[in-house]
Amino acid sequence: MSAGRVEWLGVRPARGAPMAARTRVAALADRGLAGDHASRRPGCRRQVTLIRAEHVAALRGPDRRPPPPALLRRNVVVSGIDLDALLGRRFRVGGALLEGACGCPPCRTMEAALGPGGRAAMRGRGGLCARVVAGGEIRLRDAVRPAAPGQSL
Repeated sequence: MSAGRVEWLGVRPARGAPMAARTRVAALADRGLAGDHASRRPGCRRQVTLIRAEHVAALRGPDRRPPPPALLRRNVVVSGIDLDALLGRRFRVGGALLEGACGCPPCRTMEAALGPGGRAAMRGRGGLCARVVAGGEIRLRDAVRPAAPGQSL
């Protein structure tokens, strides 16, 4: 499997709050991303949410432009790698080691953010939820790649 790349990063300081774009963020072991509301719940399977840039691009609106990544409420937008293939596997995003925990289906907030049909358009393209196995810094343009078998750091 070839490596992908981080195209966008964001955190939500509180549940329901708008996403705040970042150029770098610290991934905290068994917590999530620093500054994100999900980092307050250790052990959660949804510590980091990822979505493919290719799926974002497919959601063009009436103006023929894809929605801003912040509307999709995912922490990391990646390109060039199949996130479904990372389910149940460990993978590196920059200096952090993550593990694909479960799919990230679109929520009812997608309908409000993207307009009528937004949630349906996202079905099957919602991305991946991951937990942080080993913390580290994640920056824009960092590589996203599967970890070597048995790799922990």
